[in-house]
Amino acid sequence: MTMSDTEARPAAGIRTTIDDGRTAIGIELGSTRIKAVLTGPDHAAIAVGTHDWENQFVDRTWTYSLDAVWAGLRDCFASLAEDVRRKYGTELRTTGALGVSAMMHGYLAFDAEGELLTPFRTWRNTNTGDASEALSELFGHNIPHRWSIAHLYQAVLNGEEHVARLSKINTLAGYVHWQLTGEQVLGVGDASGMFPIDVATGGYDTRMLAQFDELAAGRVPRKLADLLPAVLPAGEPAGTLTEAGARLLDPSGVLQPGATLCPPEGDAGTGMVATNSVARRTGNVSAGTSIFAMIVLENELSRMHPEIDLVTTPAGDLVAMVHCNNGASELNSWAGLFAEFTTALGVDVDTNKIFETLFRAALSGAPDGGGLMAFNNLSGEPITKLHEGRPLFFRVPGSSLDLATFMRTQLYAALATLRIGMDVLQKEESVKLDRMFAHGGLFKTEGVAQNLLAAAINTPVSVGDLAAEGGAWGIAVLAGFVRDRQPGQSLDDFLTGTVFADAQLDTAEPDPADVAGFTAFMQRYVAALPVQQAAVDNS
Repeated sequence: MTMSDTEARPAAGIRTTIDDGRTAIGIELGSTRIKAVLTGPDHAAIAVGTHDWENQFVDRTWTYSLDAVWAGLRDCFASLAEDVRRKYGTELRTTGALGVSAMMHGYLAFDAEGELLTPFRTWRNTNTGDASEALSELFGHNIPHRWSIAHLYQAVLNGEEHVARLSKINTLAGYVHWQLTGEQVLGVGDASGMFPIDVATGGYDTRMLAQFDELAAGRVPRKLADLLPAVLPAGEPAGTLTEAGARLLDPSGVLQPGATLCPPEGDAGTGMVATNSVARRTGNVSAGTSIFAMIVLENELSRMHPEIDLVTTPAGDLVAMVHCNNGASELNSWAGLFAEFTTALGVDVDTNKIFETLFRAALSGAPDGGGLMAFNNLSGEPITKLHEGRPLFFRVPGSSLDLATFMRTQLYAALATLRIGMDVLQKEESVKLDRMFAHGGLFKTEGVAQNLLAAAINTPVSVGDLAAEGGAWGIAVLAGFVRDRQPGQSLDDFLTGTVFADAQLDTAEPDPADVAGFTAFMQRYVAALPVQQAAVDNS
C-alpha cells in the first residue's frame, strides 16, 4: 500500500484503528534526526513525528549525551502525538507494537547500577585503529573501527579506568530498548556490529568469544558473553513497554504501557526492511550522513577484506556491508552556501528548491568530472585509510568551473568510497545482484543520485514510495511482523507477500556514458588520495 492509498482512507476509520491500538510505532534515532512513524494494520504510515539533533565533537570524540537522547525522544513522540491529533482528532493512548532503531554500532558502557561510564562513542569515531587491526588479525574476520568490540578493546589498550567497572555494553538502539522494557536484548542485525555472529547458530561466534576472553584476561572484569546483550532474530517478541518506559517517551501520561516490542535494530537492518532487500542476491544503499551498501550473500566470501564488513539481516542471513563514514554532509554544506548567496541577493528560495536545482544541474555535467576533484571527508574514512577528515575541492588548470560539473563532482565524491568497496564485491568476489534499492536523503530529488549510483556500481537501482519514511518505518514494520507473524513465516515472505505486495518501484538503468565517466573519475580520485592525506597531515 502506498502513502497516497492511506491518505485517501476516511479519517474516522483510521481514528478507530488508533483508538483500538491496532497500530505499530517505529522510532529511529538517526545521525541528524529522530523520527517516529505510526502505521496501521496494512503497515502504511498514518502519522509521523520528528526531532532534529546533531552530534557533538567533544575531546576529539563524536558523541551525543543521554540527556539529548531522551529530550529528543520525548519531543519526537510529542510531535507524533500532535500529528495524530491534527489529522484524526484523537489521542495516541496505546499501540499494539513498538520498535526502536538507531545508528548502528558504537559503544555505550555501563556499570552494575546501570550508570554510563564514559560518553557514548558513536559509529563516526575512527580512533580504534590499533584494536581493529589486532582483532581482525586474531579472529581472521574484519573488525571495523566503529564496532563495539573495537571500542571496548581500544579502551583496554588505552588503559582506561572505566573498563574495570564494566557490567554491560550496548548500542544506542539496545540501550533505549532496555530503558523502555527492562530487557537487555538486541536484534541480530545490530548485534552483528557489536561482535561477529555465527550465522549457523544465530548467536555470537563462540570461538571468537573465547579468543577475546583469553586476549583480555585480567583486563576485562567479566566474560565478553556476559557484557553483551542477548541476541534475537526478527519476529521474536523482545519485551513489553513498561510504565516507566511509557513515561520516558510521554511524560504527559497519555501513552499507556503494554505494547509488545520487537528486537531493537540498527539503521542498516531497518534500511534492508524498508527497501525489501533481505533476500539473497538483493541489496540496498542508504545515503545520509554516512553512506553504506548492504548485499545479502549467497555464499561466504573467499577471504577477509578490510573494505567489507560481514553482518546479518534482521533475520540472521549473511550480509556484506560497505560502510563509508562520509555521505551527504558536505553536499549539505555546499547547498547551504548557495542558499546564503540567494539570501544575500534578496531572493527568498525554499531550501528544497535549492537542493533540487543543484542536483538536477549535475545531470548535464561532464560525465568524468571534467578535471574537477572533490573529497567529502568531514570525518575519518577507514576504506581509504584516512584517520581524520578534511573536505577538499580542487581542479586542474584549464578545467571549466561550471555549476553542472561542480555538482556532479560533489555527488561523485559522495559515492566514491562506496564504489571502492563495491569493486571488491563485484570484481574480486564475483558477487551477483538481482536488484539494488536506494533510500535516504540523497535520493529525494528524483532521477539524479539514483542515476549516478546506477552508473557507479553498473547495476540497475530502484527507489520506491514505501521507503520514503526510511528506517523509522522499517522498524515499525519489524514491530508489525512480531504482531502479525504466521507460524513458520519468514521475514522475506512477510515483506514480499504482505508489506510490498502492491509496491510501485522506479528503476534506473546504468547509462554507458555515465558508467565510463564515473570509472574515469575514480581513477583520478584514487590517484589523488595522497592530496587528501597531505591535508590531514598538514592542517
